[in-house]
Amino acid sequence: METLLVSAGVVALAEIGDKTQLLAFVLAARFKKPIPIIAGILCATVVNHGMAGALGAWITTMLTPDILRWVVGLSFLGMAVWTMIPDKIEEEETQVARRLGVFGATFVTFFLAEMGDKTQIATIAMAAHYSNAVMVVIGTTLGMLIADVPAVFVGDHFAKKIPMKIVHSIAAAMFAAMGLLALLKVDTWIK
Repeated sequence: METLLVSAGVVALAEIGDKTQLLAFVLAARFKKPIPIIAGILCATVVNHGMAGALGAWITTMLTPDILRWVVGLSFLGMAVWTMIPDKIEEEETQVARRLGVFGATFVTFFLAEMGDKTQIATIAMAAHYSNAVMVVIGTTLGMLIADVPAVFVGDHFAKKIPMKIVHSIAAAMFAAMGLLALLKVDTWIK
């Protein structure tokens, strides 16, 4: 249960103000059809984070525990720094796959936007850290939905009321703490 809750919480915080959340705002404003947008977000996240979780689990078979500890710890510290850098959405990301309908456009743009994104990298690191990649993927997908579904329904009005700097600082602090715990070999973090 810890794996699920930590994965969901970290990604939900990291996702606030992220380019995929901004993409959810744009898609909601453009299409005004929340159900296919949410379904597209869910499916794209499951596929993207599923691949990331599988990569993280595979990494654990390729590295010694000491090297893995350093890779995971430094990855989390890198995520802490990256979280403090605000994302901007590129207009071309919202133009991809317009002919695929609302679900298809959402699926393709979210999948592509998540490639190499901080939440995908966090999924890889958490799957490498925890022994249950499936729970990590479920947690990170849940975290994405926690952050992005409200964006679909309430759009920019909601986003303007959230103190982004505080949210990003909390997410960065969580990533930094996870990185330090891994590097310091705290028992709950090293399997």
